[in-house]
Amino acid sequence: MSIQSKYITSLELDKVLAKLANETTCEAARLRALRLTPVTTEEEAVRLMAYTADANRLTNRYGTPTAQNVRDCTGSLERARLGAQLPIPELLSILHLLETIRRMIGWKKQSEEEVTALDYLFSCLTSFKSLEDELKGAILDEETLSDSASPVLAEIRRKIRNNQQKVRSQLDNMIRSSSYQKYLQDSIVTMRDGRYVVPVKAEYRSEVKGLVHDTSSSGATVFIEPMSVVEANNEIKVLESQEKKEIDRILYELSASVGSYAEAISRSYEVLVELDLYFAKSRLADKMKAAVPQITGDRKIKLIRARHPLIDPEKIVPVDVTLGIDFDTLVITGPNTGGKTVLLKTVGLLTLMMMCGLMIPAADGSSLSVFDEVLSDIGDEQSIEQSLSTFSAHMTNIVSILEVAGDSSLVLLDELGSGTDPVEGAALAISIIEKLRERDCRIMATTHYPEIKLYALETRGVVNGSCEFDVETLRPTYRLLIGVPGRSNAFAISEKLGLDPEIIDSARERISSENQRFEDVVSELETARQNLEKEYTSAHMLNQEAERLRQENQAYRERLEKEKEAEIEKAREKARSIVEQVRYQADQLMNELEELKKQKNSANFSEKAAKMRQSYRSGIRKLYDSADPVTGREKEKQNHNRALKRGDIVIIPEFNKEGTVLTDEDKDGYVMVQAGIIKTKAPAADLRLVDRSDRKVTVNNQKVSFKRNTAASGGGRGSSGSGRSSTEVDVRGMTTDEAIMEVDRFLDSCVLSHIGTVTVIHGKGTGTLRAAIQQHLKRHPSVRSFRTGVYGEGENGVTIVELK
Repeated sequence: MSIQSKYITSLELDKVLAKLANETTCEAARLRALRLTPVTTEEEAVRLMAYTADANRLTNRYGTPTAQNVRDCTGSLERARLGAQLPIPELLSILHLLETIRRMIGWKKQSEEEVTALDYLFSCLTSFKSLEDELKGAILDEETLSDSASPVLAEIRRKIRNNQQKVRSQLDNMIRSSSYQKYLQDSIVTMRDGRYVVPVKAEYRSEVKGLVHDTSSSGATVFIEPMSVVEANNEIKVLESQEKKEIDRILYELSASVGSYAEAISRSYEVLVELDLYFAKSRLADKMKAAVPQITGDRKIKLIRARHPLIDPEKIVPVDVTLGIDFDTLVITGPNTGGKTVLLKTVGLLTLMMMCGLMIPAADGSSLSVFDEVLSDIGDEQSIEQSLSTFSAHMTNIVSILEVAGDSSLVLLDELGSGTDPVEGAALAISIIEKLRERDCRIMATTHYPEIKLYALETRGVVNGSCEFDVETLRPTYRLLIGVPGRSNAFAISEKLGLDPEIIDSARERISSENQRFEDVVSELETARQNLEKEYTSAHMLNQEAERLRQENQAYRERLEKEKEAEIEKAREKARSIVEQVRYQADQLMNELEELKKQKNSANFSEKAAKMRQSYRSGIRKLYDSADPVTGREKEKQNHNRALKRGDIVIIPEFNKEGTVLTDEDKDGYVMVQAGIIKTKAPAADLRLVDRSDRKVTVNNQKVSFKRNTAASGGGRGSSGSGRSSTEVDVRGMTTDEAIMEVDRFLDSCVLSHIGTVTVIHGKGTGTLRAAIQQHLKRHPSVRSFRTGVYGEGENGVTIVELK
């Protein structure tokens, strides 16, 4: 079943096809574009759309190939196949066709790795390079064969040129001769009947011997071929005759060559024209900003942001419309100029475009179905010749529609039932819709009748729709609102335009109470819809903001997780590196011990053993330092030679803080210590007793006093009372200021005792105390020099000082 041309015209498909024809690059493709008709099966529509979609995809990536100015050579090819001789212009057209086919094949090679629906068509193109070269080498332009067309032709033309040069040379000598110049009308050489002649004054015609070929219109000049060049002109004529025969022979051979490929060239030409049509569809799609719809056969329509392709895209408002999904009939109401008719045409036209393999001006996600018939009654088709009224013209169309409408028909009815009594028109419109629904058609109809609106509200499968109208601005918004019946807004529009309010009130009183109540309900529904739409918009914006924040938080959490994983992995890598370093150094120590064991009987074994022992201890310390990635404070041995008791002042190495012992040492060797506000239970063995004289502390709210022993040797930490000789002073655990004061007192005592070298014990710790003491020693007047201790002296835990 084919879609009748009158419905195609009423939906303006012919205008779209005219736009398509303008995008073609050859006449045959242009004619095909104008003759396109919609297909009526889903398979055909899907195939055609795949061709267009792939052509669009390829052209967007590689540019558009063309068949510019290719002529229809089918007749010439057929005559050549039958043995006819083709003239030069036809051979030149065939040459242009062969070049275009070759360029098209070359263009497709850019995308050989891509599989497209067009691949089969491109595979049907054949290159005729040898025939193309033969024609190109023989034809110079539309009237002339090249000298290289054959050796014989080249020789004949060479002789013709030589003879012509000879004739012109003789005639030039004649017209320059003083004896002949008085007989000549002009000193020129011209041609008559293909022979070289000179213009002679009529009165001197007997003075110039030769053949008269022509006379001027005035009779004053005769054109004479002098006898001296007659023979040469005759030779030229003979050669020209030979040239013509050779050209005919060459053209016959070229035509025979074309005839041998005629069928293959014709097939490639047909494919070339078809490809040009698909690429024209692609170009039109780009201009319309069109998309590929999903094509189905389930009689469902879903258009998203659809636009009428013949209306200025800057002015058209995109619409969303569905049909056949939740309902089979859509009744559209609203004021005139509200866009109802455009909506009908948009749905019908886009359906027909899809069925022609054209992409549609709508958003991605749109879908259309293939129908056997797209039937429409749109616009005022009143016929003066047939004396038909508007109502009669509509009814004539509807009668035709009812004759062919079936379960695979899309029916579009504009102003159904208009042009007659409203009561009868509304009843007739409802009956027509019911009849079409009985045949399972998909229906879109526009109307102003409230009875049809009420019918849509009460009937399952029939839905009201309206084209929104802004009463404040008196302008339509062109938005389609499905599920909401529209109002004509006649009273509101008239009032805005300044009609007397008394007239409007009088008109309202004349409306039946049922119609008034219905219009009031519709008005309330519209107000509620607008309020709900505003609330929905606000809620949607809030939801979008919440979603944005959720995504940001999710991204932040993921980033933190990645950073955590990266840090953990970095720590693992460092730990593995430390383990490998410790393992390497341990293996090195074991190898050295094995080597030492082998040399136990050597003469200098004791010396080597001492060095190895020193190296071993140093290596062990390095291993310890390397294996502990967290640098802690070095523990120092406790220096008390008695049990700690309540009231003692101690240093807590773990915190490097001074604290007071609150309890006596228990049976497990633990004491309670308070450092500031912190109380902690610590092993007595880890604490270092601080001896301070004349120091009073408070323990459990009781004052405890104690004095320290002093010695005559300088007192302080360096005295014999500390258990060390008078050449050492121990300042570990002191603050920087306390230690410097203690060192000053000790050095003064040593200078008085004429001691040359002393040792300051400051411990390793963080190195802060050592640095402060050594900085002070640089400025001390009694110090000659100082150095850090070496192995056996305490290493960097002590400083050796030489006094002046």
